[in-house]
Amino acid sequence: MKQFISFVIKETKHILRDKRTMLILFGMPLVLMLLFGFAITTDVRNVRTVIVTSSMDHLTQQAIDRLAASEYFTVVKAVSTPQEAERVIRSQQADMAIVFGPDFASKRSGVQFIVDGADPNMAQMWTTYALGVLLNTEGGAVNSKMLYNPQMRSAYNFVPAIMGMLLMLVCAMMTSISIVREKEKGTMEVLLVSPVKPLMIIVAKAIPYLVLAFAILVIILLMGRFVLGVPLAGSLFWILVISVIYILLALSLGLLISNVAQTQLVALLLSAMVLLMPIVMLSGMLFPVESMPTVLQWVSAIVPPRYYIEAMRKLMIMGVGIEQVLRETGILLLMLVVLMTLALVKFNKRLE
Repeated sequence: MKQFISFVIKETKHILRDKRTMLILFGMPLVLMLLFGFAITTDVRNVRTVIVTSSMDHLTQQAIDRLAASEYFTVVKAVSTPQEAERVIRSQQADMAIVFGPDFASKRSGVQFIVDGADPNMAQMWTTYALGVLLNTEGGAVNSKMLYNPQMRSAYNFVPAIMGMLLMLVCAMMTSISIVREKEKGTMEVLLVSPVKPLMIIVAKAIPYLVLAFAILVIILLMGRFVLGVPLAGSLFWILVISVIYILLALSLGLLISNVAQTQLVALLLSAMVLLMPIVMLSGMLFPVESMPTVLQWVSAIVPPRYYIEAMRKLMIMGVGIEQVLRETGILLLMLVVLMTLALVKFNKRLE
């Protein structure tokens, strides 16, 4: 046991001495949280809007005042015809135009939107928000009740996604590179002939990354709660339990990659191809899985972050109980058993 603890301390000191690795491990969560929280956001803010109306009655003026007073739209110009509004949009001076028909005051209808559709998703959101502000006398963002995320803040969506991405990258990529580094330097053979069993050596190398991943998880949760205002509506205990399962799964995947790769460069490339692109594109982090083609939905079914991100969104944002995320938890446990078995079998074969 003392030898095992000595290996853990040795690996921990090795990680702590590498200033660049520490900067990446703890700098990346801070940068990504700030970027996705404040810069890379899908929140509707300050949409430059042109007003088109041929007659200005009391109710139409009220609707325009609500629009201008909201944080979502900025009225930049008023014109008399839709053609003029279209010219303003084409000249990049505005993002959308709202055309009020002559029967808007009497029927609360007769509204046309002319929108810059270069980004169709944002164009649809602008239209939805504008319609809600115009038809809702309370001045809400949309003319409906939004559960769990009434302010429609993108941080609610991105924080669980960042957790899934970072924990997978840190655990899998760093673990695989750490083991391959030993093979490159020729020190792995020295470690394997030591009195400690080979499996214990691998576990000892993985434990510091497990602790680091847990620290990163705590940092993300604290920043999400107190900097970005993302709630922790569900049980913190189950959030941590499922996160530990996910971290162990990522460590197993890192061990599996280290068995295939012979150099750190190959390990890095494999990690990028196997982890980074699928996480970003197929996990539901940026794009809804339901909107993907059927073939890609099948592929996304084997991407572990998909289930972790789904579970975290349910627990953190919706505040559901563990019974509502049993499916995601069960799939993660199954993947953990499969990956850990494959990694250990592959590792034992290499030793033989």
